[in-house]
Amino acid sequence: MNLTKQNVSTMLAILIVMSSLCGSALATDVDTNGIETLRKTSKAFSGVAKQATPAVVAVQVRTKIEAQSMGFGPGSPFDEDFFERFFGRPMPRGQQRQQPRYQEGQASGFVISADGYILTNNHVVEDADEITVVMGDGQEYEKVKLVGTDDKADVALLKIENVDDLPYLELGNSDELEMGEWVIAIGNPFGLTETLTVGVVSALGRKLGRPDVYQDFIQTDAAINPGNSGGPLLNLEGKVVGINSAIITGDRGYMGIGLAVPINVAKAIKEQLIATGKVHRGYLGVLPQDIEPEMVDLFKLKDNKGAIIINVEEDSPADKAGLEKDDVIIKIGDKKVEDGQDVRNIVSFIVPETEVEFTIVRNGKEKKLTVKIGSRQESNLAETSDLGKKFGLTVATIDEEVADQYNVEEGKGVVVVEVKSGSPAARAGIRKGMVILEVNRTEVNTVGEFNEAIAESEDSKKALLLVKTGRYAQYVVLVLRD
Repeated sequence: MNLTKQNVSTMLAILIVMSSLCGSALATDVDTNGIETLRKTSKAFSGVAKQATPAVVAVQVRTKIEAQSMGFGPGSPFDEDFFERFFGRPMPRGQQRQQPRYQEGQASGFVISADGYILTNNHVVEDADEITVVMGDGQEYEKVKLVGTDDKADVALLKIENVDDLPYLELGNSDELEMGEWVIAIGNPFGLTETLTVGVVSALGRKLGRPDVYQDFIQTDAAINPGNSGGPLLNLEGKVVGINSAIITGDRGYMGIGLAVPINVAKAIKEQLIATGKVHRGYLGVLPQDIEPEMVDLFKLKDNKGAIIINVEEDSPADKAGLEKDDVIIKIGDKKVEDGQDVRNIVSFIVPETEVEFTIVRNGKEKKLTVKIGSRQESNLAETSDLGKKFGLTVATIDEEVADQYNVEEGKGVVVVEVKSGSPAARAGIRKGMVILEVNRTEVNTVGEFNEAIAESEDSKKALLLVKTGRYAQYVVLVLRD
């Protein structure tokens, strides 16, 4: 074929036009497919919202604030009767004993059964005197029953009595969550009802460095603002995979890091609360430590996944089962152990008296042992008693890890890990990190001993503490007021 310059130019022009048309068509197809994908995703979010919002509730709480009597009240001669007897008239209005005041708040929760069980956060209902639940359709239920709470995992279970047809959410499996998976948070931020935010699972097993609480949070960038607490974190199937619990922020505003309690944890707590009203934690009796990379060769391990046992309590479940110092726990039941916190988390949610298979590495060889999990109350790490918490204190036995965290001496007294705002302890100046050496002139070196000693204050409503800060110690009196 003989091609002239003009023919070649014409053919090139045709090819360029055709290429351009094909490129435009391809781009159109890509754009169309992309928009369609987004449209389907949007529909998925809308579907979850329609399905879930009827079961997401506003949890309204009223908490009684201690009244200030201005010196005219119980135990004072200057009360209403005093003025009536000696002045023949009522007490001046500005000096009468003030009526109790109430602090009100609102957060979120979600119905998990047609007969009215509701999950929310412990911190939402903690110390509440009255709880009201408002459904998505505006229906209000007053005097809602608090079935029980777990402050360690920040979970609470409520119950609306005498109902059998409430909309409810299905609980999913948080163990199946993967990083990058879409999740949806629904709640009542700042009192705004039925608010939905969308994000992804940013991280799993997030830990915050506090040994006194459960730490295995789901981290998400779905916006969780004040008032979202207690609401559900859902997957695209509309199943609950977590309870929105907290945010990490520098100024109390949302900064893209939200935390949710895994729903599998809440399931275990819920079952115990329904059965007994309390959570009975499992107890193993070991002090676990994370494995540093430099330790891998020294302990003949494949990697630094697992937890080294650095101490076994005598006559503990671990001791009776044959666990030894320097054993490395790599699996408990079917759950892999990544670090020391995993051992605490997994064991604490195993029902006492349950037999569980532990997979360990001993001298470089893998070995399996069956351990009968004990009760947390058997341990020196028992939880602070209800009376201790009424005084406003949560304390911990000072083992090696706690001693390092709070920079205190191991084995001497108990350390204060939390002080409730406005409590007798707070009024007396007790602060987190202080060490309590004595309670009612009795030396205390474990939480169990603290509980026994403070029990003597049940009738008197007064507790005498010997408290140490740094090198200095002093007596402090705590007084419970009605």
